[in-house]
Amino acid sequence: MKTLLNGIHAVQSALDSDVENVIQIWISVAKRNQRVEQLTQKAQKKGLMIHKVSQQQLDKIAKTRKHQGVVAEYNAPKSWDDNELFDLLSALEEPALLLILDGVTDPHNLGACLRTAEGAGVHAVIAPKDKAVSLTPTARKVASGAAETIPFVQVTNLVRTIDLLKNAGIWVTGTSDKATQDVYTGDYKTPTALVMGAEGKGLRRLTEAHCDYLISIPMAGKVSSLNVSVATGVCLYEVVRQRQLH
Repeated sequence: MKTLLNGIHAVQSALDSDVENVIQIWISVAKRNQRVEQLTQKAQKKGLMIHKVSQQQLDKIAKTRKHQGVVAEYNAPKSWDDNELFDLLSALEEPALLLILDGVTDPHNLGACLRTAEGAGVHAVIAPKDKAVSLTPTARKVASGAAETIPFVQVTNLVRTIDLLKNAGIWVTGTSDKATQDVYTGDYKTPTALVMGAEGKGLRRLTEAHCDYLISIPMAGKVSSLNVSVATGVCLYEVVRQRQLH
């Protein structure tokens, strides 16, 4: 599926990890700095077609002004399916760490979650196909390269996938304001799937019912909750902290 990558990070990551799927690159003639020059040189060495265009032309190609002067046409690989996910899990030599997004609809939030997940060492991100955002150009740009490196698994039935993960020995922990324990009291040294709810709505009732545990993030101020991407970072790095303790 052909898509556009907007931004230096996203294009650079594709050149580094998946250059075979980069088709062509457009660069604004008005954008001249060291990062853009380095990206241009790398693309030229890879033999890619590079077009120097005006800022206005690039805005039209990207359909946004938020492209940092660099846009690439990219043959995006298909998202993973259940079978590929379980093949990946069976090959792991360390406790699995998965992130499940239950109906996140904002591409900025998806991109931020992917970036945080990649940084935290998450093995795969899982999301439903319906009523949730896919890997749009905006999500890829915000992910700053993570969308090209971390497996993104879109499933038809999220609850069914959760049950399959549980049967495979993975403990599923959901975030909910109904939880009786907070994120810091959980034990994440075992294979873990962390489930984050959608913006504003949180976890769906059926998803919540199929989690092994529910946790919350302590809130000391007047706001009742955090943005889903921020909450994802808080929870994932508690997992990282625990797993680094000896």
